[in-house]
Amino acid sequence: MELLQSMRLFARLAELGSFTKAAESLDIGRPQVTRYIQELESSLGVRLFQRTTRKVTLTAEGERFYERVQDILGSIAAATSMFDRSGATLSGRLRIDIPTAFAQVEFIDSLKAFTTLFPGINLVLGVTDRTVDLVGEGIDCALRIGELPDSTLIARPVGMATMVTCAAPAYLHQHSEPKRLEDLAAHRGVNFLSGQSNRTLPWHFLVEGKDRVHVSHAGITVTESNAYVQCGVAGFGIIQAPGIAVGQYLNSGALVEILKPYRPAPRPVSVLYPSRTHIAPQVQVFIEWLQQRFPQLHAAWLEH
Repeated sequence: MELLQSMRLFARLAELGSFTKAAESLDIGRPQVTRYIQELESSLGVRLFQRTTRKVTLTAEGERFYERVQDILGSIAAATSMFDRSGATLSGRLRIDIPTAFAQVEFIDSLKAFTTLFPGINLVLGVTDRTVDLVGEGIDCALRIGELPDSTLIARPVGMATMVTCAAPAYLHQHSEPKRLEDLAAHRGVNFLSGQSNRTLPWHFLVEGKDRVHVSHAGITVTESNAYVQCGVAGFGIIQAPGIAVGQYLNSGALVEILKPYRPAPRPVSVLYPSRTHIAPQVQVFIEWLQQRFPQLHAAWLEH
């Protein structure tokens, strides 16, 4: 068991490149991580890491050992979780990250069902629209909306998010409601600046089964999705957002859906995680739960 624990610590340190981050991610003290690694290196008779004041990197021997350790830990995780996925057998921290659009009452409330099934798992929830470094920030998995850039991360589709074009009643009263896409030329929009590409994200519309792209004239440009929706509510201009983010405002009348015949195709929602060969049991059960429960997280705006 001591060797297995050392291998788990070694793998986490190799992924995070920091004794402090590895200790925090495993919820143990930093001196304990240092001791285990020193004892592992001593027992193997090789140096596994190059240590500097700023970073920890694998040696050539460490890289070869890491490849074998990934296979071993992956096999152990599969073997120990193949018969029993009940909450009583799973424990530890699970750090997930979701986009701001999903930080709504319905979605957050649904997470209680997961913690009821798996009471031994301690959820750590992050909310951000930026591209996160899962390995560097110690995040186990992240939920994201839209097409994904090429990366070394593993992506599993979990469902689709309905998109809605809408505006505040006061704005529509002042500027009149657009009925056709051509009418958008006379309107202002709230633009969203992508932190990843530093470009304005265009709107999409579905016209006779084909995607049509439109870039609006900006009344204001924002970089955070909650502010984006609030600018729409305040009457800065038209917005296009996931229904889960604007549903409460559509229900209250603070926003009105427009151009519904041209509603864009739903956008894919995926869960991302760093490794296919070494996935922790708590991450695996969360992904499986999410795939099964996704439409129930907000039935009006999410679908398989």
